[in-house]
Amino acid sequence: MTDIFDTIAAVGVVPVIAIERAADAVPLADALLEGGLPLAEITFRTEAAAEVLATLRDKRPELLIGAGTVLTEAALQAAIAAGARFGLAPGFDPAIVAAAQAHGLPFAPGVMTPSELSAALRLGVRLAKFFPAGAAGGPKFLEAIAAPFAHLHARFVPTGGISVETMPDWLKLRSVAAVGGTWIARTVDIREGRWADITARARAAVGVVRACRERAS
Repeated sequence: MTDIFDTIAAVGVVPVIAIERAADAVPLADALLEGGLPLAEITFRTEAAAEVLATLRDKRPELLIGAGTVLTEAALQAAIAAGARFGLAPGFDPAIVAAAQAHGLPFAPGVMTPSELSAALRLGVRLAKFFPAGAAGGPKFLEAIAAPFAHLHARFVPTGGISVETMPDWLKLRSVAAVGGTWIARTVDIREGRWADITARARAAVGVVRACRERAS
């Protein structure tokens, strides 16, 4: 599990993707890879999610694929069967966390409060999605929540309301492994085949991560 989460942290940005047609999976992957972004969170917000994951597993194995919005054990099973290498959820459900652990799937549940984080850490969670990041209070709020748990090495993927402009505010926090967001590959852009736009946004996001880390080093 650590290796997958280390890879996500090394990349620093996770595109959160709701894709409607499996036929768009390969061109989407190519657009992300051309932009230097070798991972994707395919959310179970659409009926095509499992088929998209399976297509990417078979045709673009160089892309690290994860399943997002995993809210049920049925979705978890479908994600694993389709080749998801990691999973995420917007909220904390102990049953889903336990099921993911039983299958050996690296899983980052969503948290927004100290109580949720405490419960997640008790189950062995070490990477959590902080959601909805912007509405919940922004970087200062996450910094305040994370501080009492720093000795437990909890890390976060804040998602929700983040843009390429606000990425640096999040990435400067030591507890943030990566940021997540839908702006890189929006559903409408995928639907309309705007692959060059997706590549450009992926490249810009990767550039922001690199610049932030160069400044911090």
